[in-house]
Amino acid sequence: MKKNLTIVLFLLFSINSFASYILIPMDAEGQKNHLKAYGITFWTLEKQQKVKWLLNYRGGSFLLPDFEEIQRECQIRGVSFEVLSDAKAEQILEEISSPSQNMEAVVLEKAPKIAVYTPYGKQPWDDAVTMVLTYAEIPYDTVYDEEVLNDGLLLYDWLHLHHEDFTGQYGKFYRSFRSAAWYIEEKKVAEDLAAKLGYDKVSEAKLDVALKIRDYVVGGGFMFAMCSATDSFDIALSAEGVDICEPMFDGDGSDANYQSKIDYNKTFAFKDFILERSPNVYEFSSIDMTQKRRIPKTTDYFTLMDFSAKWDPVPTMLNQNHTALVKGFMGQTTSFTREEIKSNVLVLGENKTNGEARYIHGIKGKGFFTFYGGHDPEDYTHRVGDPKTELDLHPTSPGYRLILNNVLFPAARKKKQKT
Repeated sequence: MKKNLTIVLFLLFSINSFASYILIPMDAEGQKNHLKAYGITFWTLEKQQKVKWLLNYRGGSFLLPDFEEIQRECQIRGVSFEVLSDAKAEQILEEISSPSQNMEAVVLEKAPKIAVYTPYGKQPWDDAVTMVLTYAEIPYDTVYDEEVLNDGLLLYDWLHLHHEDFTGQYGKFYRSFRSAAWYIEEKKVAEDLAAKLGYDKVSEAKLDVALKIRDYVVGGGFMFAMCSATDSFDIALSAEGVDICEPMFDGDGSDANYQSKIDYNKTFAFKDFILERSPNVYEFSSIDMTQKRRIPKTTDYFTLMDFSAKWDPVPTMLNQNHTALVKGFMGQTTSFTREEIKSNVLVLGENKTNGEARYIHGIKGKGFFTFYGGHDPEDYTHRVGDPKTELDLHPTSPGYRLILNNVLFPAARKKKQKT
């Protein structure tokens, strides 16, 4: 009996010593599917298991408890993993904690509840975020104007804004597509929805939606936006109470001298921008650098900024990647003019030689926002009608990793505020 007890204790000790953790490496050499690795991490959080995000360790690796179910799920999804002994895991954590290392271990506690603000009927491949969430097998709900205006965002921890136009100018597609069937239909659908919600104009409905989203962030929500949802959101906030739409958009003329009535104090990220008045120009304002940039596709890259993992864990989390150099990609809003970004907003990624920011982050009230320029990180010049991107061809995409960093961000353990 005593001998059998000794054997059992030895076996338990051996299991604890030699197979206590699963490491999901996120460096270039160790991981064959970076995007699905985020899905595994999210899936583990959904199982009420905590995960350590090892910032700056092998590309921002994840340390998970060692369960057979997790190993099996990694194998099913094609995610590379390593089984670590307790001693090896402790050695890694000790290395990370050293003051001499620009690393940190951040505890992820709970899978965030995710909402995507997107028009009804849009397909997942219409938007990079819904596409990568679907590919990584991370669940999300879709919401639109009615849900937002009815305070539906209170149910969610993280919100993504589809490539929306919050100014009520229908994406400024007027010149090229005003006669296209899809443009006419989308305009009618937007007008009908605004009327159903009690508004005379789409611009008025979109402003109230933007204000609700602003309140969601101020109250502690996490907001992520790409492409035209970034600058058009701030423009809508800044133009509260001002008509900036021409007759073909809302049926009447714009306010005289409306540029002088813009209030930059109401925006999240941008200041001092000049609005584009012409309905025939596919641009909202001077914020975007699409028409000003002169960069060949072969040299179009942006650099991720380096932050202190121990002192600045938030921007460090958002910039985790297996490369500091990320391929550029175009969009209606491709990048942001550096001089028109507020001083309290962090630039996370930039093309310094061109004077543009590609990826920015800030705090608003109790919440956070991240703006990411461009439409699709693996489709350089995505145009209306282009085929969808097949992420099976880009499982290690650094540009898509930045999106998924933001998805996991709300799961991080919050440090108590000093009083």
